[in-house]
Amino acid sequence: MNIGEAAKASGVSAKMIRYYESTGLIPAAGRTGSGYRVYSDTEVQMLRFIRRSRDLGFPVEKIQELLALWRDRSRQSSDVKRLAQEQINGLERKISEMQAMMETLQHLADACCGDHRPDCPILTDLGNGPSPVNKTGPAKKTGLPSSVRVTSASPRHTAT
Repeated sequence: MNIGEAAKASGVSAKMIRYYESTGLIPAAGRTGSGYRVYSDTEVQMLRFIRRSRDLGFPVEKIQELLALWRDRSRQSSDVKRLAQEQINGLERKISEMQAMMETLQHLADACCGDHRPDCPILTDLGNGPSPVNKTGPAKKTGLPSSVRVTSASPRHTAT
């Protein structure tokens, strides 16, 4: 099948198929006499494998390792599981970082009156620059000026 058919059958765009070939992730496709790429069912299955791996967030380098393990019938499943667990750990870190970002932004949004006044703790925080990042994720820094007091009774800020 040609590249368009392979793209449709695998869910990988023709542009990405060419990219994967150029980087060596997949072998160069066979060519017809007129120079068109030709893909076998096996190559389309490989493209589906890559697509599914990308859908699960694996970077190209790890997909190369997964493909090598997939092709190796004498592989140990522990090697595959190790790569999957590393990916799970990375996703958990990203989720934790995004949760911290969401909580910080929610805190700032709650502290903003959202009225006609120009005072805005969201912009004040953004203007203070990036917060320090530690190994557990972004620091929970509100960046609220000392004149802003957030109380549990009212999420809006009150100038002191």
